[in-house]
Amino acid sequence: MTTTYPYSDGTTTMYTQATQPAGAYYNAQGTTTPAGVVTTQTVQNVSTLGALNTVGAVGLGQTIMTQTGGTYLVSGHTMDGEGHPITHTTRASPATVQWLVDNYETAEGVSLPRSTLYNHYLRHCQEQKLDPVNAASFGKLIRSVFLGLRTRRLGTRGNSKYHYYGIRIKATSPLNQLQDDVNTTAMRQQPINSGKRFKASTALGKDGSDGSDITSNTHNAVVSEAQQQQNSHQQYLGDATQALPQFSDIEFGESKLPDGVTKADIKAFQCLYREHCEAILDVVVNLQFALIEALWQTFWRNPPTETQTNTNENEPEKRLSKVKLYALCKSDPVLRYLQHYDHMLYQGLVEVLIPDVLRPIPSALTQAIRNFAKSLEGWLKNGMQGVPQEMISVKLGAVSAFAQTLRRYTSLNHLAQAARAVLQNSSQISQMLSDLNRVDFANVQEQASWVCQCDDQVVQRLEQDFKMTLQNQNTLEQWAIWLEGVVNQVLKPHEGQPDFPKAARQFLLKWSFYSSMVIRDLTLRSAASFGSFHLIRLLYDEYMFYLIEHKVAAATGETPIAVMESLLPLANESTE
Repeated sequence: MTTTYPYSDGTTTMYTQATQPAGAYYNAQGTTTPAGVVTTQTVQNVSTLGALNTVGAVGLGQTIMTQTGGTYLVSGHTMDGEGHPITHTTRASPATVQWLVDNYETAEGVSLPRSTLYNHYLRHCQEQKLDPVNAASFGKLIRSVFLGLRTRRLGTRGNSKYHYYGIRIKATSPLNQLQDDVNTTAMRQQPINSGKRFKASTALGKDGSDGSDITSNTHNAVVSEAQQQQNSHQQYLGDATQALPQFSDIEFGESKLPDGVTKADIKAFQCLYREHCEAILDVVVNLQFALIEALWQTFWRNPPTETQTNTNENEPEKRLSKVKLYALCKSDPVLRYLQHYDHMLYQGLVEVLIPDVLRPIPSALTQAIRNFAKSLEGWLKNGMQGVPQEMISVKLGAVSAFAQTLRRYTSLNHLAQAARAVLQNSSQISQMLSDLNRVDFANVQEQASWVCQCDDQVVQRLEQDFKMTLQNQNTLEQWAIWLEGVVNQVLKPHEGQPDFPKAARQFLLKWSFYSSMVIRDLTLRSAASFGSFHLIRLLYDEYMFYLIEHKVAAATGETPIAVMESLLPLANESTE
């Protein structure tokens, strides 16, 4: 007998009371158990099942129970709206539980359509010759195995679907090769508001055909290739779980709310902005860069012509009208709020896309990031047509710094890989050391001292350290440690002082001047290793800038993106 009780949120849970048939059945250890007895195992003891042996897959308090036919009941414990425990029980074969753990994992900022998960499950049952449960029961199973999943209706109007938010297919799963739905073709996880990306595919029939098998097969082949490439690039991305900032409330202080705007409207704006940031992270993690423009258009109520609908039926419009949204765009507290959290969001995205500027990155991924950076400002301007100029200036300043940072870091990464080959070549290193010993450093110092006014002993020590590091044929990573040591040594007297940013900028200028003087001397001497020195010099100058940028950010309590924006002269003039 199965009894269904409603949750406080409208969903239901099942309490199963079953009478066991006569006879015996087998428990997880394979021993015979008398009929009518249910063997229970907690998650601490499920290693014998060969399933659920994955960290985070199942939460504490879940139970695997053996029943007739080798079917397991997965019991999950949740809380209702008043904090009372609710237990629901879902039937699942051990093969199905194992299959779920093997192929899916929890992750922040990603989502999967419920229909996609269920279609995968039906295929699994067909392969294993199992009787599938219905979609509702499968949903309870998913929530029992992966605790904390949320359900959202995502996508543009007319093309939205219910998604499980917080779960994705593992990179190693064979499910990545499947195409069970034309509207979820190109990527492993479909991001929020992704209807536009797949709009071109809707001309195909539900079975993927439009009367032309050749067209369908070509489409599927392109999708499969793009999907495989994206999956291979996932391993180069950083951890996205910490990319989103911890959003606080907008502080108005003594400032008045805009006319017609209530505190409830402020709350609605904060929720919309937070969801907007989650959606941006989602598409970036999935490397679906082209969807960013659609997200901006949707947030700022500038949908493409072909997707425009009655705004009264649009969900964001119901939560916060366009009139009130644009009124908030002129409020100083709101402007400061968005600028601050845009900086934090974009910094998180940089660390996801390029977690280590020295680590090799596939050229295809590098080019995709550079193309993304090149398009950002144009996409933002297109998405913010009609928005008050005050807000456009704030948003464009942050996104310009984001774009420039991506361009600089990808260039730095490219230089690092080129220089790595030089630093690993012992004959080139020997030639560089020989040419460097012929440089008249006394003359270089004499000419540079008038401009830089550096301590002679410091310059001489850096010269000797550089030659020693070169002679030791250090790796690129060891050179990076040496360069950071130089920065720390020079800036140590200024730590905690108001002049730290100025001292850091002055050091960059002096470093660049000295290195250009050395390169000039090598050029005049027609040094055989001039090309190698030129490459190394470019890399070290870029890496010094990278280090200084982060040191200043740490000293001022800002993000490197915010520091970069402060260095962009009149970045927003082009919007007028």
